[in-house]
Amino acid sequence: MKLAIADWIVLAGYLCVVLGIGIYFSRKNTSTEEYFVGGRRFRGWVIGLSLVGTSISSITFLAYPADAFKTDWLRYLPNLALLPAILVAAFVFLPFFRRGNMTSAYEFLEMRYGPSIRVYGAIAFLVAQLVRLAMILWLLSLLIQEVTGVAPTTAIILGGLFVGLYTVIGGIDAVIWTDVLQTVILLLGGVVCLWVILDALPGGLNQVFELAGTAGKFALAPWENGAPGETSWSFSLSEKTATMMLLIGLTNWLTEYSSNQNTVQRYCASQSTQEARRGLWVYLFTALPIWAFYMFLGTALWVFFQVYPDVQASAILQGDARAETLMPHFITAYLPAGIAGLVIAAALAAAMSSLDSSINSVTTVSVVDLYRRHLRPGESDRHYLRVAWAIAVVVTVFMIGGALWLNNAETKTLQDTSTILVSLLGGGMLGLYLLGFFSQRGDARAAWCGIACTLVFTSWTVLTNKGLLPDAVSAPFDLYYTGLIGNLLMFAVGYLAASLWPAPSSAD
Repeated sequence: MKLAIADWIVLAGYLCVVLGIGIYFSRKNTSTEEYFVGGRRFRGWVIGLSLVGTSISSITFLAYPADAFKTDWLRYLPNLALLPAILVAAFVFLPFFRRGNMTSAYEFLEMRYGPSIRVYGAIAFLVAQLVRLAMILWLLSLLIQEVTGVAPTTAIILGGLFVGLYTVIGGIDAVIWTDVLQTVILLLGGVVCLWVILDALPGGLNQVFELAGTAGKFALAPWENGAPGETSWSFSLSEKTATMMLLIGLTNWLTEYSSNQNTVQRYCASQSTQEARRGLWVYLFTALPIWAFYMFLGTALWVFFQVYPDVQASAILQGDARAETLMPHFITAYLPAGIAGLVIAAALAAAMSSLDSSINSVTTVSVVDLYRRHLRPGESDRHYLRVAWAIAVVVTVFMIGGALWLNNAETKTLQDTSTILVSLLGGGMLGLYLLGFFSQRGDARAAWCGIACTLVFTSWTVLTNKGLLPDAVSAPFDLYYTGLIGNLLMFAVGYLAASLWPAPSSAD
């Protein structure tokens, strides 16, 4: 489908506004304090909507509907653990990071354990974020290809360069305010898609619930052979039960709000602890409904294509086409002229709101935790600002390169793949922070014992995943549980080592 002139006008207008925000804030970026935390002046509602934009990425706009279309709602379960995680974050984690004008999540690790642990935390974050950046940019490129017809390489490079441009020049101010804009556009785009689907279905909303309900598309169970299995609430390390999915969600969310720079940087950019806490509540009561909405959108698309059979949709269900191509195909083939532009802008917003946050946070950690702390201490603030710009450019290049590699990789649905990657790359960070938050025992020696054991454990699961180990010594559990077990191992080993080696009077 060729886009109508109205669609191109909407798209061009949206992109110009985003770029304009970056240019506007570039004039204010005269210090690292402004570039990294925006002068610490943001209100809670801005922080909350920015957090929504950061977490609701292409994985929401493209992969959530794709997953619900192809399977059921099992992978929505981890999101429900956000509520208890936010409560812990608001009253336990947040106060730690608001003390002492911190800029990085990993400054706490040095205060608690010593500089070597801070370096470990920073590097673990950088690795995970570079993987995430590549994944989200690749998803963005699918839509660009569908809309413009350009080659995958061209789509990846164009998308990466645009996001990198306004992020590099605009800093955290541009990131936060574009995230707010992109959250609104994202929601509008999804609503328009659902409206088109319901308007086309003879039975409307009731037909979605009837057909999808009969087929088990709302089930909270593993999807096997075109149908849901039984929903199990048991504790198991070998299957994806509802209880275990909730525990995975709790682990991932606690990690997000204790050790993820994307989140902690927004704590630090808030006007006060009260405003930062208010931002968490705004995030909670906005994100959960939006995630559910996009899962429902995928279910509605399944009903739509049952009523109106489509070659591409059938190929996705049969595994002959990537599930993440579903939304781009629907947007370009079924949305009326003039509306497609808004929805495409929403899809672009979904990707860019996460990409810009990650680029900025990777830059912040690289400068604050590594370059300024260890490589070139004592330089002028202007020097560090220039280095931040240079690092942001390098990160953009890495992001584009990773997306090009991912374009040739074999994956399942991307939501499934991303969950496994988060578990593998988490490195037991939650366990490390919890040991620091809730115990004063132990120093860097205890922390390194926990880290070493966790890295051995994680390496074992990676080798198992690659099929490089005999069955007798392979991990006997689902890889979804790597992060959960790894964090428990980190905390237990670290606590035990702290008991054996009391902390000396000075850090390592």
